Amino acid sequence: MMEVTSIATFECEIVSKEFKLIGQSITANYPQSFPNAAIEVQVEFLKKVDEIKNCKNKKVLLSPYMCNDIMATYFACLEVEEIADVPEDMVGFAIPLMKYAKVSCSNKTIDKGYSKIFEWMGENGYSQKWYDKSFPIEIYYLEGAEEEIVEILIPINE
Repeated sequence: MMEVTSIATFECEIVSKEFKLIGQSITANYPQSFPNAAIEVQVEFLKKVDEIKNCKNKKVLLSPYMCNDIMATYFACLEVEEIADVPEDMVGFAIPLMKYAKVSCSNKTIDKGYSKIFEWMGENGYSQKWYDKSFPIEIYYLEGAEEEIVEILIPINE
């Protein structure tokens, strides 16, 4: 029997990033409406990416989110050079320079990716930064394959 391999590496590291984004969002009950609500907003957004004029890469979908135990707001966005010419049914916003714990997984191993990054953060003394201009972010590298690379970024306290 052939061994099933995955493109997920589950490598963890600390990165510093800032983002300028244009996209759209959905707010839904959490956790019962997820992951369906997230998939819905991503599918709808991907039909409109050509409306965003100054994006860096149409094949990299960024999904920041805000969540508590009641509701979640989940975004589907493209990174842009400047927040300008925002289509009418979308929002443009900047996420300031932030330190993140990052894990590399895939669209088929996101649950394991979250388990790995929080385990790694705990082992290395990092804690998640809540609110204060921060969002956890899922970054999807869209290649049209059945399994695609996903990075999870969790903002950390310094």
